[in-house]
Amino acid sequence: PADLSTGRGYAGDAGQVEVQDCIRRTIAATRAQGKACGILAPREEDARRYAAWGCSFIAVAIDISLLRQAAQANLARYRASGETAPAPASRTY
Repeated sequence: PADLSTGRGYAGDAGQVEVQDCIRRTIAATRAQGKACGILAPREEDARRYAAWGCSFIAVAIDISLLRQAAQANLARYRASGETAPAPASRTY
């Protein structure tokens, strides 16, 4: 979705109607040929929608994101209370 949205002129915004329609049509075309179809969808609402559209497998996390989250959690255990909170998770990855 990230590359597709960028290619369609919506960098970082795979939720655009045009992008979602392209994803839905691609899933349908892939399934119509009897092929398995997969996609990356770290956001739960996207993952559930793609499953409903017929994706056979859905990656719901990326290694660098998992590593970042684990590092932030580990650091939080050692920081004194009141220090700056970690940066929010990326919506893209």
